[in-house]
Amino acid sequence: MAEPIERLCPEAPASTLQGRRVFVLGLGFQATDVVLIGSLLFCTSLTVIFQARLKGAWATIATNIIVGLLFCVSIWLQQRASGRILKFAIRMTAAPLMIAYIFPLVSPLQLMIFRNWNDDLVLKAEHAVFGVQPIIWIEKFISPALTEWLMFSYIIYFILYPLLCGILYFKRGERGMEEYLFSLGLANFLCNLGAVLFPVAGPLFKIADQYTVPLKGYFFTSLGEYVRNNLQAIGSSLPSPHCASATVMWIMAYKYHRPTFYALSPIVISIYIATVYCRYHYVSDSVFGILTALGTLLIIPSLAKAWDRRADRQR
Repeated sequence: MAEPIERLCPEAPASTLQGRRVFVLGLGFQATDVVLIGSLLFCTSLTVIFQARLKGAWATIATNIIVGLLFCVSIWLQQRASGRILKFAIRMTAAPLMIAYIFPLVSPLQLMIFRNWNDDLVLKAEHAVFGVQPIIWIEKFISPALTEWLMFSYIIYFILYPLLCGILYFKRGERGMEEYLFSLGLANFLCNLGAVLFPVAGPLFKIADQYTVPLKGYFFTSLGEYVRNNLQAIGSSLPSPHCASATVMWIMAYKYHRPTFYALSPIVISIYIATVYCRYHYVSDSVFGILTALGTLLIIPSLAKAWDRRADRQR
C-alpha cells in the first residue's frame, strides 16, 4: 500500500506552496489563496453571466465581494501576526470557512449551462456495470448500528477539516498545513466544476420512491438527517466533495503524520461507504470523488514548480 501512496505525495522542496508569495498591490498571495479566491471568482462570474435567471443574484455577488475582501484581510493579518498560534488560528479559520462558503454557491449554478439533471445516465451506467442498482441493493445490509456508525463517519468529516489542519501545523509546521489546504481547495474546485458541467441531483431527489428500508439509528443518524435536510441542497453530487476531501485528508496524513493516517483509515473507508449507504451519493459520485482527489495530488508537484517560477519572476 505504501508505494502507490508515495507516488501521490512525493517529497517537495520546503519552498513549494508555503512561503512563496506573489504580490499584488502589496498583498502577498500564496498558492492556496489563489485557488480559493479563484474558486470564488468562478462562482461570482457565473452568477454575473446568468444573473437574469438567478434569484437574488446581485445580493450574492455583493456578498461574494465582501467575503473575498475579508479573506484578503485575513491574508494581511496572517502575514503580520507574530505568534505561531495566532498565525495558525487566522489561517485555519479563514481557509476552511472560504471552502465552506463556496460550496452552497454552486447549487443554483448547476442548471445554468446544461439545463437537465444527468441522474438517468448515471443510473443506467451503474446498472450496466453492476447488474443492479447498487444504492438499492445495499438496503439488504441496513441495520441501526451500522447506520449509526456510518452517519457518525459522515458527520465527523466536518470536524476532521480543522482537526487535521491543526495536527499538520503543530507536528510538521506551516508547510504541511499549506499543502493540505491547497489540496483541499483545488479538489473542491474541481468537484464544483464537475457539478456545473455534469449536474446530478442525487439519489434522494431522483429515486427516493424506490427505497423500501428506512435509515434508523440514534444520535448521529438524527444529526446526519438534519444536515441533509437543512444544510445541503439538491445536486453537487458528481464528483462527491465528501469523498474527494476525505481522500485528501487521508493521504496528507500519510505524508505528514503517519499515526493520524492509521487512526483515520477506518473513518475514511467508512465515509466512502456512507456516501452510498446513507443515500447522499451514487457509487459513481463517490468513485469520481476519490479519482478527483488522486488526480489533484498527482498534479500538485507540477503546480508547485509553476508557482515557484511565477514567484521568482517578481524578484
